[in-house]
Amino acid sequence: DPFHHTCQELAESYGDRFYVSRGIAGLIAEGKVGAKAEGGGVYAPDGSAQLPGAAAPNAEELVERLILKTFVEACSVLEDGICAHKDIDVGMMSGTGMDPRRGILPPFMYADEHGLDTLLERLVRAEGAWGEHYAPPRILRRLVSQGRLGKKSGQGFYPYPEPDHGQAGEIVIRETRGDVTILWLANPPMNAVSPELVAELRLHWEQVRADGTRAVIITSANPLLFSAGADIKAFTRLDEEAGAQFVRDTQELFTWFGEDGVPTVAAVNGLAFGGGNELAIACDVRIAATSAIFGQPEIKLGIIPGFGGTQRVARLVGSNKALELNLIGDPITAEEAYEFGMVNRLVPDHELFDTAVMWATKLAQQAPLAVQQVKQVSANGDLQAGLEAEGHGFAAVMGSDDGREGIAAFLGKRKPTWTGR
Repeated sequence: DPFHHTCQELAESYGDRFYVSRGIAGLIAEGKVGAKAEGGGVYAPDGSAQLPGAAAPNAEELVERLILKTFVEACSVLEDGICAHKDIDVGMMSGTGMDPRRGILPPFMYADEHGLDTLLERLVRAEGAWGEHYAPPRILRRLVSQGRLGKKSGQGFYPYPEPDHGQAGEIVIRETRGDVTILWLANPPMNAVSPELVAELRLHWEQVRADGTRAVIITSANPLLFSAGADIKAFTRLDEEAGAQFVRDTQELFTWFGEDGVPTVAAVNGLAFGGGNELAIACDVRIAATSAIFGQPEIKLGIIPGFGGTQRVARLVGSNKALELNLIGDPITAEEAYEFGMVNRLVPDHELFDTAVMWATKLAQQAPLAVQQVKQVSANGDLQAGLEAEGHGFAAVMGSDDGREGIAAFLGKRKPTWTGR
């Protein structure tokens, strides 16, 4: 009965794009409303079908209709500007049980996996066979005309790494496009800023310095997030000196991103929290997808940012707003981050990677010495002193009772109890 009501609502709103089954209405009238009823629903309690007049379906055709119709409707939601393609995929995963780990892909991941050009051909055939409601969406035609065919071309609705031959590293993937190097974060499941990730980024950066790269993009190989933050579990495994060295190494790396002569562009496709946000703001330019979310939530764990969050946020948004973000720790949307000045451009999710490549390509064409001087002069000031003070403050709270309690509560998924010690 809730299913039938939903179909009626959709049909009233969108007409014959959605079908209301008379057979289902008949079952409801007989009190056969599903597993919750003694008489069952479409299937009787013994498993036999009891939908009146139902012919044996062509299973292959039924599956094809469902896949294509789901994709067409998903594109309508996207084209109407209701939400991003990633939001739709996540919604389908959460609401309908589509699980990529079991090979059941939501619509846009499915399109990329099977090829946008192939899907276009299937929809053209479906429109001829089943009518205008299977007409290929405009966005699909546009992406195919641009050569964005999905995984096989390196980009469809989502971008995909195309690693350099023999590239080093396991959790940072290097890809070269002319004078531009792309460093893909690939540290599952949440792209945590761990000692291992930092070590690989440092190795790649040394190569950038040596091989004449003119611009770098830092982005995520995970289609659903940028980086959820520092690896909190790593801090619990490190002794005091090792933890302090990890902080110094990360601070130094992020300083290179902002002060070395190579321009850096962060393409933020989703969640950028804590260390992930600090990584993004260390870059020269930040391009954010509309679905991205930013934040410095360390205060909620009883600690403080340790990779430049107390310093660089203030340089971007001003000391007043920075204090608020670091003291409250609540996330902000990409639109808010753009309004505050934390990001340079806000773009639709499916345009993020192309926009980042465009920016990096333009920056790569600038005079290298002039770029180096602009970056170094712009960074001139008390950043190093601030980072040193931040490091001392981070070490102090990490070693406190509250710091240990906050991390233990986070890992244990419980509310912390603060003592002020």
